[in-house]
Amino acid sequence: MKPLRKVVFSLGSNLGDRLANLQGAVDAIRDTPDVIVVDISSVYETAPVGAPDGSPDFLNLVIVGETTLEPRTLLERAQAIEDAFGRERDERNAPRTLDVDLVMVGTTETQQGDLSLPHPRAHERGFVLLPWAEVDPAAELPGRGPIGPLIEVVETTGVAKRDDLVIEGD
Repeated sequence: MKPLRKVVFSLGSNLGDRLANLQGAVDAIRDTPDVIVVDISSVYETAPVGAPDGSPDFLNLVIVGETTLEPRTLLERAQAIEDAFGRERDERNAPRTLDVDLVMVGTTETQQGDLSLPHPRAHERGFVLLPWAEVDPAAELPGRGPIGPLIEVVETTGVAKRDDLVIEGD
């Protein structure tokens, strides 16, 4: 039997019904065999980072779970969920219906083509770190350390918690 490892996903949507897109992605991750959802952050609204001018704001959240699945399998599942919600990959950082990023899997550090763990820019993104700290304040990003000090050095002014928006089934 394989040991359980912590898995962290960062979800975002800035096209279509953003909240419904996030809800659908959360439900799909919950329905993934061998993934146990431990906690889901609040929904945050964030200004897009590195996106084309005029791009709409994102809704973001973080899921912390446990899994026995391999990182490649988790990445493929994340991409399949994006595809199910009409994600298009034409232009880097373009607006999108859904973004499901695999932030970390246990202590795995790897770069294999499209699989980079931990996520190579997670430590720079307030929209990942703030929601993650909400549900797992003692978390550590492999190779980068505790997320608390990482938050202190990233831009978070464009990241606002939206208490009026709720993911069902929390």
